Amino acid sequence: MKNLEEATLKSIALDHFEFIPILEKYSLDFCCRGKKTLKEACIENDISLETILAEINEAGIPIKAQMPFTEMSAEQLISYILIHHHFYVTNSIPTILNHLEKVVSKHGERYPNMVKVLSLFNAVSDELMPHMQKEEQILFPRIKLIFGADAEAIAAQNVIGFIDGPISVMEIEHENAGDLLFEIRRITDHYNAPETACTTHRVCLDELKAFEEDLHQHVHLENNILFPMAKEKMRYSRAN
Repeated sequence: MKNLEEATLKSIALDHFEFIPILEKYSLDFCCRGKKTLKEACIENDISLETILAEINEAGIPIKAQMPFTEMSAEQLISYILIHHHFYVTNSIPTILNHLEKVVSKHGERYPNMVKVLSLFNAVSDELMPHMQKEEQILFPRIKLIFGADAEAIAAQNVIGFIDGPISVMEIEHENAGDLLFEIRRITDHYNAPETACTTHRVCLDELKAFEEDLHQHVHLENNILFPMAKEKMRYSRAN
């Protein structure tokens, strides 16, 4: 782990999956903002680099075995994303919105920040639900096609933008959703409930924290593994 402070957040997440909980703990975005080095991210977020490096050095053997994401085929990755992330998002959004609406209806005047959270999370829903549809109906089938077809079929689809176009759109939408959740985290003081918060209020904040952490891993698998794999496949097919 030499010069880890100069490694990008993306490369840390790819090479050391066991350190992701530490990045999450300090709200270091390794997906949408994964090009920043650990040092740059710490400076930007006013976090002690020495503290994070100490925690990383103490992390030792991962508690959970790492899924071999970088060794998976495109189809395996897509299946994992659909089962573990799209399914989670689809089922979590209505539950979280329901809880937020209850908090706002009963305690909105007392906690105006939660009124803003409800508005922001509605925007997250408006961003992610059609986003996942586009992935499931357009991008993922195209990726499966270029990996599953023979050379002639790939060549027939080898037009500018066939893969790069939808990926660019997905990456922008990932960043938009990430920015909205970042703002939710900021105005809730990193999901810390006030002492006087009711149970539903506390549950909401826990759900939002889990939702953001899931999105980070979801986007990491797509932006940092699946999408580069698909782009490389298209480059290879054009060169041959």
